Amino acid sequence: MTTHRVAVLPGDGIGAEVVPPALRLLERAGELFGFTFAWTEFDWGCEYYRANGAMMPADGLDALAEHDEIFLGAVGSPGVEDHVSLWGLLIPIRRRFRQYINLRPIKLLRGVTSPLRDVQAGDIDFLVVRENNEGEYSEIGGRLYRGTPQELAVQESVFTRVGVERALRYAFDLARSRERSLCSATKSNGIIHTMPFWDEICREVAAEYADVEVAAYHIDALAALFVLRPQTLDVVVASNLFGDILTDLGAALVGSIGIAPSANLNPEREHPSMFEPIHGSAPDIAGKGVANPIGQIWSGAMMLDHLGHGAAAGAMLAAVEDVLGDGEVRTPDLGGTADTAAVTEAILGALDDHKPAG
Repeated sequence: MTTHRVAVLPGDGIGAEVVPPALRLLERAGELFGFTFAWTEFDWGCEYYRANGAMMPADGLDALAEHDEIFLGAVGSPGVEDHVSLWGLLIPIRRRFRQYINLRPIKLLRGVTSPLRDVQAGDIDFLVVRENNEGEYSEIGGRLYRGTPQELAVQESVFTRVGVERALRYAFDLARSRERSLCSATKSNGIIHTMPFWDEICREVAAEYADVEVAAYHIDALAALFVLRPQTLDVVVASNLFGDILTDLGAALVGSIGIAPSANLNPEREHPSMFEPIHGSAPDIAGKGVANPIGQIWSGAMMLDHLGHGAAAGAMLAAVEDVLGDGEVRTPDLGGTADTAAVTEAILGALDDHKPAG
């Protein structure tokens, strides 16, 4: 029986509340489908930072490298600047392990009501491929003359041909495996160097995928399209910043950011990939026991799929939809009154209904 070594980082706030339920679902999926996990938990995050002056130890990345995958909760806490928590943990992990694809499904699940009118389950089902290692999230830049009237800040965006092309190829391959339709996010009318560069490479790659229908949208128009005609979308590919913003909008369109998953992928599988929900640490509800565990559970299903257990991943998501479709057990962010524990138990029960035949 295959055993997968997974590094677990519950992180901060509700991360510590939603990771354990997701691990229970993953363990049960393994029992049903014939694989096991060896978990190693790391207590890194903002509390670790307060005690040690760093988000993780100096050899933290080396410790993570010993694992097949990384399962992350949420990072962030009042009193610790967001740029400290992000650049002290998440971005070093993404870059060290060449997790250059951030994959985020935008899917309206059965039983969830979208804030959009006349949209039903199945109407919204697309993928956003976000370039995850460069673009607008660059360390190049700085500030001068702090505290004076002449103070200035410079932030450089870095787009490399290698980085852009590999993200686009991943997206085109996904589109080819789905509905053969791809939208590229750009802003070449206002950003004069990087976005025309992105567009040029997109056209070059598109020439090798004649079977994929390609459209380029300025980011503002694409944001409007997300709201007005999300049913027309199949695969969306975007730079680091654009993809980040679009997927938060997408999560809102399908009911709640609390159910939205993501995968930070090293497609070559030379390094561990990392799986995490889109939502943050939500300090306003931390400790109340009402956090929605579905984003973490769905991220776990994406991890199973990446590990080659597609049937188990499908069973986990089907169990989530069964519970949401029933409508009786859901957390407050979805209009319900159930707590985290009740939702977890309901999904665990539903998962058994999707065990392999025989």
